[in-house]
Amino acid sequence: SLLVESGGGLVQPGGSLRLSCVASGITLDYYGIGWIRQAPGKEREGIVFVNSGGGLRDTADSVKGRFTMSRDSAKNTVFLQMNSLKPEDTGTYYCAAKLGNGLVPLIAAAPDKFDHWGQGTQVTVSS
Repeated sequence: SLLVESGGGLVQPGGSLRLSCVASGITLDYYGIGWIRQAPGKEREGIVFVNSGGGLRDTADSVKGRFTMSRDSAKNTVFLQMNSLKPEDTGTYYCAAKLGNGLVPLIAAAPDKFDHWGQGTQVTVSS
C-alpha cells in the first residue's frame, strides 16, 4: 500500500494550493486521514484530521478557516485546500491514514499513530 502526495510548490503569500494524496492498495474511505507538516528546524505539526466516517474533525488553530480537507472516493484521493497562505505555512506536508473510525489527536500525529504515511510534498510560501 502506498500514499503519494502531490500539488506542492512555490506560492506567494496570500495564494492558494491544493494538495492531493492518492492511495494505492487500500481504500481510503475506510481510513481516517491526517495531514501533518514539518518545517526545517521545527517540530512536526498535525494540522487536519478527519475520521473515516467524517463525523470527527480536528483542525489546528494555525490553519483554521484557511485549510480544508475533502475526499473523492471515486479517485481514492484526499485533498487539502490551502488558502490565504502565509510564510509560516512553509514546510513538507504529509498525508497519513489510520484504519477505522477513531480520531488521532493532532497533538499526537506521528508515523507510529498511523497505518500509512506518505513521502511528503514541499510547500514554500515566499514573495
